[in-house]
Formats: sequence, structure tokens, C-alpha cells
Amino acid sequence: MKKIFLKTLYFIFIRVLRIFKPISIGVRIMLIHDDEVLLVKHTYQDEWYFPGGGTKRKETLEEAARREAFEEVGATLADLELFGVYTNLYELRTDHIAVFISKDFTLEEKKDWEIEAVEFFPLNAQPKSIAPGIHRRIEDYLNGIQPKNGFGDW
Repeated sequence: MKKIFLKTLYFIFIRVLRIFKPISIGVRIMLIHDDEVLLVKHTYQDEWYFPGGGTKRKETLEEAARREAFEEVGATLADLELFGVYTNLYELRTDHIAVFISKDFTLEEKKDWEIEAVEFFPLNAQPKSIAPGIHRRIEDYLNGIQPKNGFGDW
């Protein structure tokens, strides 16, 4: 029942954003350890994603990435490298997503109402229910492809 409520709330939230905030800037963090990537499943979505979220006022992209990594999975990032900035034109919105990579981080157990599951997956054996954009970024990483001039389509 709670999951249905959260999905309905998310559906409404996305429609409201189309009107009041049609452009967003967010971050995603590819946390890689021993040829595995850490993914999260949100309580209001069915697919697996990198940890991440939107930026806040007066927050840099790096600060947002570090904050989101800690909030969602309890990750403290020692290193952080920009992989690329992507544009997603979806549902009448314009989302700009900065994707970072961290291979040196520590995890502490953290509970967040927004996160249903946190799991490491082999880079070459992602879950079937992975979000398409996340799958493409992992494939890009595995193939050594970064967006030309740092920018690409989600």
C-alpha cells in the first residue's frame, strides 16, 4: 500500500515539475568497486539507478554528488571524477545530469525512506530492470567512451 502511495505521489510530483520547474540540474554517481557498480532502487520507481538527485541552491555539482551519495547509500567519497554531463529531454522537461565516478569511497549502513534497496552488481551483468540511461552510462564506461567535449545525450 505504501509503495502504491509513493508511486502515485511521484507521478503527481513529476507532472507538477513539468509546469513549475521544466529545467533541472542533477547528479548521478557511479560507485565502482572490484568491477562492480553500486545501484539503488527507489521506493517510488521500479528500475535500478546510480545514487543521485537534484542540486540545491548555492550548491556545486561536486557538493551535490557528495551529499547525494551520503544521503542515499551512506557513501563518503575520497575521489570524485566527472564522467560527463548529459541532457535528457523527457516528458516535456529538460534535465541536465552530471555523472561522476568514484572508485575510492567508504560505506556505512544508512536507511533512507526514499531507497528500497542498495546492491552491488557486476559491471558486465547488470539487473534486467536497470534504467536505460544508467545502462548506457555503464556500457560507455566499460567501452572507454566519454561524451565528446564532456557533453552528451542521456
